[in-house]
Amino acid sequence: MTGISPEFDTTTYRMAMAQFDQAAARMDLDPNVRARLKKPSRSLIVHMPIRMDDGTVRVFEGYRVQHDNSLGPTKGGIRYHPEVNLGEVAALAMWMTWKCALVGLPYGGAKGGVRCDPKAMSRQELQRMTRRYTAEIYPIIGPDQDIPAPDVGTNAQTMAWMMDTYSMQRGYAVHGVVTGKPVGIGGSLGRDEATGRGVFVCVMEAMKRLGIEPKGSTAAVQGFGNVGGHAARILHENGVNVVAVSDSHGGIRNARGLPVPEVLAHKEKTGRVEGFPNAEPVSNEELLTLPCTVLVPAALSEAVTEKNAHGVKCRILAEGANGPTTLEADKILEDKGVLILPDILANSGGVTVSYFEWVQSHQMYFWKLPEIRERMADILSSAFERVYETHLRTKMDMRMAALTTGIQAIADAHRLRGLYP
Repeated sequence: MTGISPEFDTTTYRMAMAQFDQAAARMDLDPNVRARLKKPSRSLIVHMPIRMDDGTVRVFEGYRVQHDNSLGPTKGGIRYHPEVNLGEVAALAMWMTWKCALVGLPYGGAKGGVRCDPKAMSRQELQRMTRRYTAEIYPIIGPDQDIPAPDVGTNAQTMAWMMDTYSMQRGYAVHGVVTGKPVGIGGSLGRDEATGRGVFVCVMEAMKRLGIEPKGSTAAVQGFGNVGGHAARILHENGVNVVAVSDSHGGIRNARGLPVPEVLAHKEKTGRVEGFPNAEPVSNEELLTLPCTVLVPAALSEAVTEKNAHGVKCRILAEGANGPTTLEADKILEDKGVLILPDILANSGGVTVSYFEWVQSHQMYFWKLPEIRERMADILSSAFERVYETHLRTKMDMRMAALTTGIQAIADAHRLRGLYP
């Protein structure tokens, strides 16, 4: 694909750009706005020498990309993963822009990451790396500038270290600099389950439109981490029969249904779902082709491709991960009658409750869990309604309907604000 800067040229970024180009063409987007939105407004690469527990020094590479801030401060997670790169982070920042605009949050998109293997690092090594990374990106983050959050390989503790490091530079506690913090230092109730609960909300809305009853339906969840684990739990609590789950080590299946709370307890104890009693082993690849009502790819990007899409046997595919379905697979699944709930809609519960946490941090007034869940469900249900009605009216697939809705909001903001200088 032409027009991609070499430093961003990765598979994930090419997919994000292809999605944008398709949506922009469908919208007949102004060429000037189109050119601006194809590239992030700011990209930072940092190199961090960190002393490891054995006394050696390793240099880690980190990134922070801010795509667009026309609607407000940028917002996006930090991921720790061995394959993190600038192109992936830039793609995720772009998707965050569309996601925030789609659900109506006053944010632009950002993303960050460090290329590392957090599973192979001690708690102290992770803390030293996190604090150094925060210090390196300190000039471009802040509660009214760019607000990080957890993502793959990071958690509430990571955010606590980031908040503390930033606050030490300011001389006072800055609660709003990150979201996804522990509740004890200004985090929000419901943040840990938010992305998974958002997947559930969107699945329920889709089932209503398709006339499917939750009880008696089935689900398979690839990726049994924070997103997939909570999505599976809440689907199970609401009568959906979860027949298979998997993590990075492998998966398990039972056609009669898995007792999800017990599987979660097993994973908490052993670190994996494999070995759970009364279940058959299943690979991550096999799970994607199991017969089910709802398939939730909640691991990493590009899980469903043109190579395996023909074997997918679900009615609804809800993207818990970012970019788990390629454009080529989209077309195959659409022809098969699969309703795709795109990532910028289906997994937007996380950033929505992060927004609630940011608001609470500014007000220093904290909400109760039922209120948070109700407000999040209302925002996501409204966003689903807009996307689904656009899908019906224009005959676009759900991804294009979601993308054009989000991109239009950003284009309108650029038009109203004008060009500086």
